Amino acid sequence: PCPRSQPRSCMKCGQGTAALVIRVGDPFCRACFRDYFVHKFRAMLGKNRVIFPGEKVLLAVSGGPASSAMVRQVQEGLSREAAKRLRFVPGLVYVEGERAPLLLCVYLPIPNSSLLPAPSPLPAPCPISDFLHCARAGCCHPGPGNGAGNVAAALALPPHLPEGAVRGQSPEQREQTLAQMETLLQATGFPYHLIHLEEALELPPSILQPGPERGSASSPSGPSYKEAVDSFIQQQRQDGDSGTSLPAHSSQDTPAGAPATPRLPDAAQTQELLRSFEAAGTATAREELLEMLRTHLIVQTARDRGYAKVMTGESLTRVAVKLLTNLSLGRGAFLAVDTGFTDQRHGDVMLVRPMRDYTAKEIAFYNVFFSVPTVIVPPLFTKRREKLSIHQLVERFLLGLQEEFPSTISTVYRTGEKLSPEPAKASSESQRCLLCLCGLDTDGGE
Repeated sequence: PCPRSQPRSCMKCGQGTAALVIRVGDPFCRACFRDYFVHKFRAMLGKNRVIFPGEKVLLAVSGGPASSAMVRQVQEGLSREAAKRLRFVPGLVYVEGERAPLLLCVYLPIPNSSLLPAPSPLPAPCPISDFLHCARAGCCHPGPGNGAGNVAAALALPPHLPEGAVRGQSPEQREQTLAQMETLLQATGFPYHLIHLEEALELPPSILQPGPERGSASSPSGPSYKEAVDSFIQQQRQDGDSGTSLPAHSSQDTPAGAPATPRLPDAAQTQELLRSFEAAGTATAREELLEMLRTHLIVQTARDRGYAKVMTGESLTRVAVKLLTNLSLGRGAFLAVDTGFTDQRHGDVMLVRPMRDYTAKEIAFYNVFFSVPTVIVPPLFTKRREKLSIHQLVERFLLGLQEEFPSTISTVYRTGEKLSPEPAKASSESQRCLLCLCGLDTDGGE
C-alpha cells in the first residue's frame, strides 16, 4: 500500500498543516505552495530577462498540465492584483494533432476528495499496464483503510503518441476535442490561434532558414533590458496612462468571443499527412517528424502574427527525458538549445521554456489544488504491435529510476544546465542542418 505519514507543519509559515511534500524535507501548506509556485515562475523570467516590456509573446498550449499551468501563471501575472505585473502581450496557439498524456499514478492525500472524480475500478489486466505506473502499490484504487479523504490522481506527462488524424481519431472525435480546446482558450480572454497539423504541408520554404535576428539583450546592436524598460515606461507616460496600457493585439489574432464550430482540413490533406508519417519507417522517426512539424508550425504562426517570443510548457521532468533522448539520438552537441531556457536557432523568433524548473509532480498538485482546467485526449493504440521508440524507452527508463531514486530527474536536469549552446551554432549556411537549423556536427577533429 501507499505509505502514510502523520500530519506535518508547513516548512515556510510553520502554522498551516502541510498539504503536500514536494521533496523529502519540504512540506507545504496550500497557501505557501501557491506562493512558491508563483515565485518560481516570476523568478525564472526575471533572472533571464529575455522578454521585454510590451513584446508580443505566443504561448504554445497543448491542453496538458504543464502548458495549462503556464497559462494560469501568465493570467495571474497580468492581473491588476499582482504585486509585480508582467508587461508583455500574450497570445495562445494550439496545434491540433499533438500528444496525449502518459499516466503516472501518484498518491495525493487531498482532504476534499470532491476535487477529483471517483476512480473507477480497473479491469485486469490494467489497460494502461503498458505504461509505467505504480499499479503494484494500489494507487489506482482507494486502498483499504485509506478513507474517503484520500484519492488517487494522475500525473500527466506528454508521451509520444500523436493525436488528431495521425493517431487515428475520427472526424467527430477531432471536432469534439477542438471544441473543448477552443472553449478553454476563450476562457483565458487572450487572442488565440487554432492550427491543424495538416497545415505543415503548406509551410513556405523560408521556415527552413533562420529569420533576421531582432534586437535583444543578448544582441550587441539591440537595447539592454533596462533601456527597454525605461522606453516602455516613457511611452506609457506619453500615452497618458498610469502603467496599465499595453500594445493592442493585431487584427490577425482571433479575439475572445463565442466559440465558432471548428472546421477540419480537407480529407486530401489529411491523407497526405498520414502518408508522410507512414513513410517514416520507425516509431522514433515518426516522433522526430511530429516534433519538427509542430515546432515549424508554431514558429511560422509567431512570424505571421508578429510575435517575438514563444513560450512552451516543458517541465523539468520533460526536459530531463528529452536530454537523455537526444543523447541517444546523437544530438549531444545540440542539447543546450534543445533543453535550455532559450532557443534562438530560428533567429527572429526565440523559444522560451519558463516551466523547466517545475517537476511534473509540482504541476500536478498545483492544477488539482487550484482547479486549473486541462483538455486531455486518452491515448489510442493500433492493433499492430511495434517496437517502442527511443523516446518511449528513455522515458520508461528514467521514470523507473525516479521511483527508486527520487533525485534522478533533478540530477539529469542539473547536468544539462552546464552545457553551452555554442556547438549548435552554424558558421555558414552550408553548415546548417536543413530541418533543425543547428550547425552540422560533421567535423570529427573537434
